[in-house]
Amino acid sequence: MMRPVNCAMMGAAVIVSEIAILGAIPSPVQMALGFAVGFLLTASAMIINDVVDLEIDRINAPERPLPSGMVSRRAAVWMAGATGALGMAASAPLSYYALAVAALTFASSYLYNTRGKQTGLLGNSMVAFCVAMPFLFGGIVVVGYINLLVAVFFLLAFLATIGREVTKGIADMEGDRTKNIRTVALSKGAHFAGGVAALFYLLPVLLTPFPYLYGAIGLAYVIVVIAVDAGFCYSAFSILRSHDRQNALKVKTQARYWMLLALVAFLLGGLFR
Repeated sequence: MMRPVNCAMMGAAVIVSEIAILGAIPSPVQMALGFAVGFLLTASAMIINDVVDLEIDRINAPERPLPSGMVSRRAAVWMAGATGALGMAASAPLSYYALAVAALTFASSYLYNTRGKQTGLLGNSMVAFCVAMPFLFGGIVVVGYINLLVAVFFLLAFLATIGREVTKGIADMEGDRTKNIRTVALSKGAHFAGGVAALFYLLPVLLTPFPYLYGAIGLAYVIVVIAVDAGFCYSAFSILRSHDRQNALKVKTQARYWMLLALVAFLLGGLFR
């Protein structure tokens, strides 16, 4: 239920952000607590999502722990509360600002899961904020404020995640229809949603040169981010060409890989300026 790979990616994203912004290796405490905050808050969001989506998952993913009966709903609620509380507690020793960002992220993920899903693109934006949070959080941890590099990294993750969420809406149309969830795909059709997803995959490509052009990051970033840009362009044209469920599932998975590769670009660019 926690999706440990996703959680680990979020925790690692905080550390990568710390390194990229600082241009050096942060203290062990900053790295350990930063990873814990990203991991635990993501785990809480994932579990809450499964609790709220139980009926939808009986159709879309009956093999998951809750719909299959492996885990009770009561136990899942306790797990979500515990991981969320631990995530915010891990941010407290870092700074009041770090705690505020962690609390805002938890609140955003909770509101999305309980109310935001029915709002279509607005709900997608709420998810994207939570996914892009590590870049805000990491910057606050090591420098105490949001600078240009933090802002660009945040926007890259934010826009790409909206694209991925719209793609997910195409893949999940059958189950979402039963709960009247107004995704872009259900409101405007899969063809229109494919165009929106493609747009949000291509917008980050336009932003990727800025960190290097402003001298905020090293050449190693450019070398790796070229592959990231190529990947997002490929996924954009793929979802434009075919917006059936199987291709949407494939593109959604691809987007996760491109985002992971982007983390590598940020890490190398920050270490080798």
